[in-house]
Amino acid sequence: MNIFSSLFKKKKQQLTLPDSLLIKKLKTVCKENSLSIYEDITIYHHTQSYFIPLLILNPNKGLYLFEYKEWSYDDLKNATISKASNQDSSSKNLAFEKTHQFIKQKFNELTHNDGVPIYNYLLMQNINSDEYVHLDESFKELLPFNKIMFNNSTEDEILQKIHNTPQPDTKMPSEVEIIGNLLVQYLIFSKDNTKHLASKEQVNFIDSKIEGTKTLSGSTNSGKTSSILLKAILESLRSPDLKIIILEPTVLACDLLKQRLLNIIEYAIIEINIDSIEIITPIAFVNKHLSKLKKPHLEVILHIDEKLMKNKNKVADFIICDDANLLSFEFIEYLKHIQKKSALILVNEYYDEDAEFIFKNNFVEKNVEIIFKEANQHAKALQIVSKLLQKNKAEEILIVSNNVTKNNLSEDLEFFIKDNAILLDSSINLQNQDLENLILCSYAQISSLNTKFVLLLDVEEASLNELKYALHLANDTAYVLYESESENIQILKEKNV
Repeated sequence: MNIFSSLFKKKKQQLTLPDSLLIKKLKTVCKENSLSIYEDITIYHHTQSYFIPLLILNPNKGLYLFEYKEWSYDDLKNATISKASNQDSSSKNLAFEKTHQFIKQKFNELTHNDGVPIYNYLLMQNINSDEYVHLDESFKELLPFNKIMFNNSTEDEILQKIHNTPQPDTKMPSEVEIIGNLLVQYLIFSKDNTKHLASKEQVNFIDSKIEGTKTLSGSTNSGKTSSILLKAILESLRSPDLKIIILEPTVLACDLLKQRLLNIIEYAIIEINIDSIEIITPIAFVNKHLSKLKKPHLEVILHIDEKLMKNKNKVADFIICDDANLLSFEFIEYLKHIQKKSALILVNEYYDEDAEFIFKNNFVEKNVEIIFKEANQHAKALQIVSKLLQKNKAEEILIVSNNVTKNNLSEDLEFFIKDNAILLDSSINLQNQDLENLILCSYAQISSLNTKFVLLLDVEEASLNELKYALHLANDTAYVLYESESENIQILKEKNV
């Protein structure tokens, strides 16, 4: 019986890793020896995908690929085997050769070389090392003893087999370069275009199966927006016909996210039906529903008509609402209503211990100084901006206020400081705006902005959620300007946000 040359017309079976003692030993070895382990992963390239039960990265030597098989001694004791080429992995064969080809092809197109050394191993949960001795010699030639992890393998034996590989002739790339090139679903581009790998909590969210309404919470720079983008990409890769909508509070925020989406797809060399991922504002989303009901569209103010709550309208299979904490309660309830039988993720800019997914760690470590100034806020803002411009660029300054203050400051900045300042209109597309200037915006327009210095005015008129969000936009210093103490000022000082 030649089990390796068997071909099946039925859909291939992907054997995911069991929670076995052998797997636990392997994980312990990785943890104690600084080896990165990735379970049940899929590599995507162009229109193809390739499943790997387990991959380990040794940062000094290369990639270790593991296939998991449920074969028992009884399955193999009378078998003679031979090498099979160009087969996908199934329960009845091995696919080391095709896996190598797939990985090298992706590395070559992304980095113009074969990448890193690749070594093969087999996880044999139902066979021990003593039984292996009695198998046919053809089995031992194809799968040497030192390439198999048996159910009675000790942690020391596992480590010895992993370390029994040659040292590469050239310096190994970083883990971000290796894994990021292979697993686009875990590669995060920061705003300065530096690359990071998703953290464990982010990978858990990206890989998760979403049913019903779930909440993702975390502070600014915890990677929420990057993670929901990767989540949408992965869901589209898994199910190309899936209709996904990502909601962003403003047109500008939508454009910034669309730009990031296109950058990831282009970098990773994956083919996605870009129309399957729609990024729109809440008003545009509601207008889709109003169109079906033949009712007038909303223009500026987001309002949920009672008829919308009585009518179920499936717009998408999967909806992700970013910055949900900046949106009204009635809109969130409306989303829950129409997505009652479909997937909905609400993303909040604060810590919520009841959230299904919580990002506790920040990608960007920031020690932002918050300075409270009680004075004439208009005059103090001009004074602070004038001083900041002596050593910093105009584009590194953001002023947040109400619309009246915003217009008044714009005039004074033009005639008093003589520097470029723009009144941000977040309802206008990115291509029609010049963001390389000092920006003046309202609290309703701050979504997706980020800069070195932030000045907050008209604090008593804003909500606490808006104020906390605005403070976190600063990378260096945030100035809170006010003319008299208010409840919001006291809360901000007490909580030291």
